[in-house]
Formats: sequence, C-alpha cells, structure tokens
Amino acid sequence: MKSFPMFIRTTDRCVVIVGGGEAAAQKARLILKTDAALILVAPTLDPELADLVATGRATHHQCLSAGLFTKASFAFVATGCPGFDAAAYGLARAANCLVNVVDRPEMCEITTPAIVDRDPLVVAIGSEGTAPVLTRDVKSLLERLLSPNIGGLAALAGRLRPVAARHVPRENRRGLWAWALKGPPRAAWLRGAEREAARSIKDAILSGGPPQDAMAGQIAIIEAGSGASDLMTLRAVSRLQEADVIFHDAAVSEAVLELARRDAERVALHTSVCGWPAARTGSVILAQAREGRHVVRLCAGPAEDVLDAELAALHDPDIRLEIVPGVCRAIPQAQALCPVALSEAV
Repeated sequence: MKSFPMFIRTTDRCVVIVGGGEAAAQKARLILKTDAALILVAPTLDPELADLVATGRATHHQCLSAGLFTKASFAFVATGCPGFDAAAYGLARAANCLVNVVDRPEMCEITTPAIVDRDPLVVAIGSEGTAPVLTRDVKSLLERLLSPNIGGLAALAGRLRPVAARHVPRENRRGLWAWALKGPPRAAWLRGAEREAARSIKDAILSGGPPQDAMAGQIAIIEAGSGASDLMTLRAVSRLQEADVIFHDAAVSEAVLELARRDAERVALHTSVCGWPAARTGSVILAQAREGRHVVRLCAGPAEDVLDAELAALHDPDIRLEIVPGVCRAIPQAQALCPVALSEAV
C-alpha cells in the first residue's frame, strides 16, 4: 500500500472546501454525511452551496487565507483554476492541513474513497486513485450485500457495550458479540424483528454471556489448497476471520495468513522452534477448543495428511469439528471431465 486507510473523527472539527461550483458541491455532499463544521471558500457559490450557508450548515468566506486551514481536519480544493488550486494547496500545506486537490493526484495527501454508508457501519473502498471505475463496481457489489438496516444493529451494539462491560466477564465478551452480530439476533434483525433481536441481546448481557451452546469451542481444519490467497473459499476465509488461534504448517503462505483475524494467535508447526509430533499437536488444539476458543488448523496440503496423524487426538463429542477443503481438491475431477478447457484456463 502507498496509502494507509484510516477513519478521521469529525466531531467538533471543521473541513474546508475551496471552490464554489459543482466540483466543490460534490465534496460538500460527502462531508454533509458527517457532523463536521463546513467552511466554504469562494467569491461566489452556486445555489446548492449557497443554500447550505443560508440554512446554517456551512459558513462562507469570500477570500482565501492561511488561517482558515489552521484548525481544519482536512481540506478539498476544487476551483478548476490550476493557479488558484496550487495557491490554495500551498496555504493548506503551510498550515499542516491534509489536502485533496480535485483532479490533481500529485497534490493529494488524502483521497476520497467510494463509501457504502450503513451508519455507523461504513465501508470505504479505494484504489489509491488508480482505478475509480473498479472502486465504484466494488461499492455496487457491497451495496447489494449489506442489508439497509444492518447499521441499526451496529448502533445497538455500540449503545449496549457499556452495559456488557458491567455484566459480562471479559472472557465472554467476544463470544457474546460474535453470537449477537453473526448468530440468531442478527438473523432476527435482518428479517425485521428488531425488537426481538434487541431483547435477546439484552437478556444475554444480563445473564453474563450468550447461550451456552454459542460459547462452545470449535475446530476447523482448512486446506490452503494451491497456496494462493485468492483461491481460498469463502467458508475458509470466514473461519479464519473467526479464529482465536491458528495452528498452521510452516509452508502456508503469508498471503493466506493475512486473511485471518489480525489479533488471532498464530502457531507455526513443524519448524525448528515448534516440532511437535502429530498427536501432541492434536491434543493442544483440542485443549484450546475446550477452553471455548475457535481454533483453525491450516494445512499446506490435503487435510487427509493431517487427519491420518491428528484426528484421533481431536475427537470430543462436545467440540464441533469441521473440514474445509481447498479449491485444488476439485481440479482433478474437473480436468477428467473437461481436460482441454481446464488446461487452457490454467
């Protein structure tokens, strides 16, 4: 990455937009989604921007000065005049204000992403200015995937977090929110039974955690397949995102491990540091699951190679064991059916 994605707090802060035409209005529409104070700088404003000033949503300055940028979180420059844009950029940078000059990527410390807004759940998609058409395409896909009311569930979780901190032991909190935001309460919320979902979450908080079956540990044995991260199945990625601890073969690529939860504990197996025998590996994995943790055993090769050696140690009727095959498992069968087409695709 050449740009680090980050959300900037706008409460009690201002954003400066230099320009009074349509390009400036486009940036103003973005900022209106936030609670930032909006400062417009231009000799004249088009009717849309003038209305923002008339209704008190923005303030207007006809003349540009360095002082306007000193307390701004960031600024947009959109005058359409190369000379004036450059002057405004220089004043903003002199005031240590992050700035975006429309259609001038060499003058952009910040870029505006495509946004999927399910406030307070917000998804930002960017391509570092290289492919805006692609970012808009990804945005369209996410708009269809995310239910319009999913933001309300996120807002409810935010309001209930202080209550959960008082009533739910620390070790049970992640399980609580995983159950609430991925389990039955979420399903109820998305089908419109919002009151039912809220009631079940509140009851779980007051009882100290989610239902007992939701706290049970799980083990997922995942094949990394060819080792390419873009060939991992959706289920494999989902299990990696849920994992508390990941036991992986040393040969598993870093690109595949990047798909996992950032704070998941990782244990590399069969290295000079960790050379446990298979039975020992299985018993350690099972012990982690019995503590209520979600455990992933990530295999560089076919799961059978692991199962033959480790499965006996993983048996426990109270622990859910799942095998997630890799994409490469399907290739021999598919090639037998259509060898020419598959070889051309490869």
